[in-house]
Amino acid sequence: MARYKPADYSQGQFIPISFEKQILPGSFEHAVDFVVGEKLDFSILDEAHTNDNAGAPAYDPRVMLKIVLCAYARGIFSSREIAAACEENVVMMALSANSRPHFTTIAQFISDLGPAMMDLFVGVLLYCDELNLIGKEMFAIDGCKFSSNASKEWSATRAEFEKKRDKFRASVEKLVAQHRAMDKSGLAESLPGKREREEKAIESFKAKTAKIDAWLKKNPDDKLGSGGKPVKSSMTDGDSAKMASSRGVLQGYNGLAMVDSKHQVIVGAEAFGKANEAAAFAPMLEQVRETFKKLKEKNIYRKAKVCADSGFHTEESMKMLSEKKIDAYVPDKLFRKRDSAFAAAGERRSFKALIGRDGRKKRFFSADEFILDPEKGKLVCPAGKELYVKDRNFKTANGYHGTVYMAKKTDCRVCGLRSSCLRKEHSPARTVLKVEGRWQGETFSQKMIKKVETEAGRFLYGMRMGIVEPVFANVRHMMGLDRFTLRGRAKVNIQWLLFSVVHNIHKAQRLGYSGAG
Repeated sequence: MARYKPADYSQGQFIPISFEKQILPGSFEHAVDFVVGEKLDFSILDEAHTNDNAGAPAYDPRVMLKIVLCAYARGIFSSREIAAACEENVVMMALSANSRPHFTTIAQFISDLGPAMMDLFVGVLLYCDELNLIGKEMFAIDGCKFSSNASKEWSATRAEFEKKRDKFRASVEKLVAQHRAMDKSGLAESLPGKREREEKAIESFKAKTAKIDAWLKKNPDDKLGSGGKPVKSSMTDGDSAKMASSRGVLQGYNGLAMVDSKHQVIVGAEAFGKANEAAAFAPMLEQVRETFKKLKEKNIYRKAKVCADSGFHTEESMKMLSEKKIDAYVPDKLFRKRDSAFAAAGERRSFKALIGRDGRKKRFFSADEFILDPEKGKLVCPAGKELYVKDRNFKTANGYHGTVYMAKKTDCRVCGLRSSCLRKEHSPARTVLKVEGRWQGETFSQKMIKKVETEAGRFLYGMRMGIVEPVFANVRHMMGLDRFTLRGRAKVNIQWLLFSVVHNIHKAQRLGYSGAG
């Protein structure tokens, strides 16, 4: 019969630990220890402490940053979990020099990084440049949408919040009236559990009503979108926004990153509480320009090309690129439809979109079936309803101009021909463009379309996905970032820059850092 050495897991043992030897050369922790300790400028954070003559000693910001970066690299984002790791994990204990900061101290440190965070990000870039990891030949820009630390339930316009508040008040009045009726009939004593639950519901409704009233008082005006119309505001995180993503509509931020083509080092990063990527194009380009000035490049765009996807393509952004003399490659939204390589895929998608429940191809009313009434100057739809003029001077990206008409939402909502008119079920009303001719001259969008559709343009744009998409895969799936844990754009931007720093130090550790320190 076999005999084995006894294994008793209930026993304990005191083990002598040298913290210095826990940070192994060549590891990510060693790279963080070296880069933070030797390559970054902490003068802004040092100047923030004025306790040289009085007060308790503060935690060294270098030590705190090492803790946070290594925790983020391990998928630990909560300040409580980071504090616990500093007490339980040997490597984290070594990085913190066994200082064991409280979770509130860690949270406050991250929040206070605002003014210094960009300098720390640039400091890591300087080190990556020192290791020759930045090619400065092509940059690719894209965005990745992350949920915020806010609920979609508490995101609405002022009118919608007022409607919700009135609904809560009506619920309270209804329950109070029921309680009075029960008291008169003597049923209150026979149903104590019901009464208790309803009283809790009343308190909850009153608290929600007070919350909405306080927000309405603090925010007298609606937040306006790019079109000048009111957009939903989040009561929990006012800087976040509702945006469509591959995982449905989420309340969150769009984390933009500009990535160098040589080794996928992030050279620019910023989080925006807007789904519209085109509006963030110019600020991101300017941020990278200013960053490279600190890397001794007066104008990085004299040598570096830029590529972006169709979400960044608007006439205004193409004009901006032309005025700033940036060699960019940004296709329009119809780029794939003109590309023969995507012809079959396009047919499959459009066929699925147009198939009805009976299995036959579904037909929608075309713009030609909307008749213009010359006397009234209005367009009449196949159902006989009038459309009003939305834009008399609409210009398309491919050089046409015309008038855009829009139906009334109330007409489309009850129209019997709705299923044959609106391609998307949730669309509020039909819009129709009546083309009147071409512009005089070539637009900036047309120039970009011609540029991208050359053989060289298609090749350079084809590099975009291989440059920037793996970065988001690394951040989302390898580091585990699926949502921002902080609130407010300033703090979310700090968190996004911290993840960018972790990504870049990983690149330095794997590709250029010797581990010798």
